[in-house]
Amino acid sequence: MADANNEENLYPIAVLIDELRNEDVQVRLNSIRKLSTIALALGVERTRTELISFLADTIYDEDEVLVALAEQFGQFTKLVGGPEYAHVLLAPLEGLALVEETFVREKAIESLRIVANDHSPQDLEQHFVPLVKRLALGDWFTSRSSACGLISVVYPRVSSAVKLELRRFYRQLCVDDTPMVRRAAASKLGEFATVLEPEFVKADIIQLWSQFLGDDQDSVRLLAVEASIAIAGLLGHEDIETQMIPFLKQAAEDKSWRVRYMVADKFTDIQNVVGAEITKNELVLPFQNLLKDPEAEVRAAAAQKVRDFCSNLPTDDREQIIMSQILPCIKELVIDSNQHVKTALAGVIMGLSPIVGEQNTIEQLLPIFLSMLKDECPEVRLNVISKLDCVNEVIGVQQLSQSLLPAIVELAEDSKWRVRLAIIQYMPLLAGQLGVEFFEEKLNALCMAWLVDQVFAIREAATLNLKKLVEKFGAEWAQNTVIPKILQMASDPNYLHRMTCLFCINVLATVCGSEITTKLMLPIVLRLGTDLVPNVRFNVAKTLKIIGTELDQSIVQEQIKPCLEKLQADTDIDVRYYAGEGLRSL
Repeated sequence: MADANNEENLYPIAVLIDELRNEDVQVRLNSIRKLSTIALALGVERTRTELISFLADTIYDEDEVLVALAEQFGQFTKLVGGPEYAHVLLAPLEGLALVEETFVREKAIESLRIVANDHSPQDLEQHFVPLVKRLALGDWFTSRSSACGLISVVYPRVSSAVKLELRRFYRQLCVDDTPMVRRAAASKLGEFATVLEPEFVKADIIQLWSQFLGDDQDSVRLLAVEASIAIAGLLGHEDIETQMIPFLKQAAEDKSWRVRYMVADKFTDIQNVVGAEITKNELVLPFQNLLKDPEAEVRAAAAQKVRDFCSNLPTDDREQIIMSQILPCIKELVIDSNQHVKTALAGVIMGLSPIVGEQNTIEQLLPIFLSMLKDECPEVRLNVISKLDCVNEVIGVQQLSQSLLPAIVELAEDSKWRVRLAIIQYMPLLAGQLGVEFFEEKLNALCMAWLVDQVFAIREAATLNLKKLVEKFGAEWAQNTVIPKILQMASDPNYLHRMTCLFCINVLATVCGSEITTKLMLPIVLRLGTDLVPNVRFNVAKTLKIIGTELDQSIVQEQIKPCLEKLQADTDIDVRYYAGEGLRSL
């Protein structure tokens, strides 16, 4: 009996060994994902003594399997007996942290960081710090790269003597001969700075940061730019201005466009940390230069930050700086040869209106908006239209309609159907900004014209647009303005227009209510049930099925079902099919 129990206890390990030896990667992957279940079956003691040691000795698999294994170990502390025994997980994770594949190492480091938090301060110094030392002094770059991601996790919870040693290790990693190690150190510099004592941030971190910004590898320099945000947040304004700003200016003019791109991408984050005054005094010119950069990717990244940059300027000087220094750069970007730059600018430029005020918007920005509304790139035009609410709030409907609406109407009749489609999708937004009276006067006819467009996608979008407009303006507006025009289409000689009438009824019935549907729309649907075109008749069956759910049962029994029964005897097979579907549904 004892032997039988022993065999049963060995079963999970035996199964695991067989599965890990299987040639199919998916089988091995599934086995790794079941490790927590196997550990529960074994119990904490056997998991520590058998399972973990077995896995530590068999780390030689496909990268995908190793990533899954590293992830599992991060959740294993409870399964090995709790924080007291968390150190037993370090050996297999250390092995994974040495693997050449980056994804495996990253997942191993992530799990090591989790497991580190499960250690007591005493266990950290006894078990985890020696692991960090081994990695930091390792022969392979993979080992030293992994150490960079662990020092900041350990540092806050160890003694002063160990902290001194860890700072020394980090400085060595920052000047490592291998670029990959310096990259790893640069990527963690900001994180390390946040756990250091203030005196060491000034003494060590600033020096290391400036060193990274002068590195011969652009991949290191751009990571240093990213670290500047965290570092600046730890310094006073005087230290930022004297010790950091000169290096940031240098990075904004870096020979590598990738570094300049990173500066442009992080510019407003840097602004938020350094403050409005330093921005005004030191960062306006670098931002102008980024907007004029010879590389389109850099210009696009800077263009995306225009609104945020301007809003973060000091209130007293904001308007003057924007109009005299930023606006000339914007005018150049409006006619940029690269469409991605113009698209990026179009997505934010309307947001300048609330910042510069009504007069500047009318005199300076409206001509720019009009120019972009006529740009050959559809994305540019659509980005401008999607942000019209910003301008409307500043200059009002009257000025907006006089200046921009003609250009919008022109786009609504664009020869490219995708442009027309995009305008339709923004029409409910425009309607909300312009109000019902103005909309009826200027844009209602346009919305109705889309219903008879040659392209089906436009007609379909136009029907959904009507539903959104009715939701915005109400059923009474629909009854007086939209529905009569839709119902006229039921008598149109073109059968496609008669079908569009049915499509409109499908969507409007759900928002207009049963009374309007019964009184105005249902009679038209029933009349079209005798249409000469089979496509119209089977769409009548579809419509009756849809609107039947919105109407009283008495109406369904007295009017809808007799029509569907008649259509079920139609000569066309499709009409009969959809009529039968409708009857079954009702």
